Amino acid sequence: MNKKIKMWIMIGFVAIMLIFAKQFFDQKFDSVESLQAYMKGFGISAPLILMLFQALQVVVPVLPGYLGCAAGAIAFGSSLGFWCNYIGISLGSIVAYFLARRYGMNIVLAMFPENQYIKWSRRIAKSKSYDVFLFIATLLPLFPDDFLCYFSGLVKMNSRKFIWIIILGKPWCILAYSIAFGLI
Repeated sequence: MNKKIKMWIMIGFVAIMLIFAKQFFDQKFDSVESLQAYMKGFGISAPLILMLFQALQVVVPVLPGYLGCAAGAIAFGSSLGFWCNYIGISLGSIVAYFLARRYGMNIVLAMFPENQYIKWSRRIAKSKSYDVFLFIATLLPLFPDDFLCYFSGLVKMNSRKFIWIIILGKPWCILAYSIAFGLI
């Protein structure tokens, strides 16, 4: 990915975060109800905004994904929040995979510290099957899923296999987050 594109993605992401931070500090989000009302103010595009946010947070990994899952479940409830989070995170994961396939090691090292790449490369080299490892990793909370999506593009994993792992593995952790945060 060239530096200009990455810069504009980062600027857009930071702008969205600043808007939400300003609203928070202006005390527009002083309760679950106020966050829900704010999001409903975007009308029918509110779920699309969440999906875009979740996709971007995978492609440009600045925040942990569970924060978006929390916001989605709180703003839209467990069910709609789950679907918005699942679709956004899955699309972002697939985009990250194809970015790594296209741009190689340069994009991975631009997004993640080199020591993280070395650490996970060693762990993955010890696993008997990367496919099984990736599937299990997508099931578990707090795993470096974003990194593994990029890494999967580097190891030339079959794209169909990768997409199926994302489709089948991603929903379970997101569902757990959605249910838990939806109870708030």
